Amino acid sequence: MPRGRRKGARAEAAAELIRFGISIPAALLKKFDQHLLEKNQQNRSDAIRDLIRDRLVQVAWSDGKGDQVATVTLVYDGQSSDVHRRLAECKRAMGTHLMSVLHVRLSPRQELEVLVLRGPVTNVRVEAEGVLAVKGILHGKPVLTALTAP
Repeated sequence: MPRGRRKGARAEAAAELIRFGISIPAALLKKFDQHLLEKNQQNRSDAIRDLIRDRLVQVAWSDGKGDQVATVTLVYDGQSSDVHRRLAECKRAMGTHLMSVLHVRLSPRQELEVLVLRGPVTNVRVEAEGVLAVKGILHGKPVLTALTAP
């Protein structure tokens, strides 16, 4: 038994779970099971919990309520001083919403940055979209998540 874990902790955690049945077309279930095999997921229950959490995070973002967290991944032309200047301006404008930046040189011409943003949903969404709109960004994508898992 791992240190610090009480006897019966597993039983208590299992007691919080609710079992329910769902009806699903056989072809859709077959595709889902194939997806689980390809992704090496252990079981349907874990996968369905992950899907529900993901959907609840999406709803929180679309409702625009509360503080949220996002990462914004960017690939850009590292030889363009204009891109560097514009990115620096965007990052300064983010103020305290910008929590961290990871910078990686991918090749002599391409650089990657990952920005971590935290704040009110509307601010974080606008800031993520703004940095992705900078001329010279070759590819970019925001990943949105909740501060606490639903």
